[in-house]
Amino acid sequence: MVYGLTIGQAAAFAGVTVKTVRHYHRLGLVDEPERDSSGYRRYGSSDLLRIVQVRTLAGGGVPLAEIGDLLAADPERFSSALDDVERRLTERIEELIARRAVLHRLAAGDRLLLPERACAALDRLAELGFGARYVAIQQEALILARALVPEVFDSFLMQIERQLGDPEYVELLRRCQEAESWDPDDRRLDELAAALSAKLLANRELLSMPAEFRARPDAATRYGLINHHREHQAPAGARLNELLEANLRAAGVDIPHQ
Repeated sequence: MVYGLTIGQAAAFAGVTVKTVRHYHRLGLVDEPERDSSGYRRYGSSDLLRIVQVRTLAGGGVPLAEIGDLLAADPERFSSALDDVERRLTERIEELIARRAVLHRLAAGDRLLLPERACAALDRLAELGFGARYVAIQQEALILARALVPEVFDSFLMQIERQLGDPEYVELLRRCQEAESWDPDDRRLDELAAALSAKLLANRELLSMPAEFRARPDAATRYGLINHHREHQAPAGARLNELLEANLRAAGVDIPHQ
């Protein structure tokens, strides 16, 4: 009678594949049994126990490179090593939970790139009746501002929040949205730019740029990428922005020149 299991039987009993058992052999985690008189390796109960131990530790998150030393350790060291593995698994679990939260937020598209406070301002724009395109442009500008001028972002967001709480400014924003369909030479743009600059200058402290931003050698480029975003799609809007910046500079506001 032939005693012992073939590698296929041992793998099946232990709940792994033959390839896995052979990998354990290559790593020195499980000794290869001697061949019998027929030339087959036969796995006994001690071999099967070792395969189950390695499989269990690996399944519990212990790196294969550490399992050999762990199985050879005394009980105290074994317990300490398992505590370390548990700590690493906990960190990994926390990382995976955070990634899952990110995936859930991906349903909101680019809003993943903005803090909740900025998203609330965008929602307020939509509630006030501004079109999806206008809100999308403001969202893109906020994303660019956060990435390109992080030292200005909080003050930029504070300015938006104050403006959305001012009915007069909201009405001016509505006219800005409407003005995108005007001819770039429409004289109403001059009137709108004058009204906007007057409203902004009433809270002049919100227009100041932090010293660390002004000291940037590429401050003008960064500012332009944000403040002139998508202007090529709305010539009248570009003209309005040009007039507004000219008015503010004339009033002494330090706006970067490109």
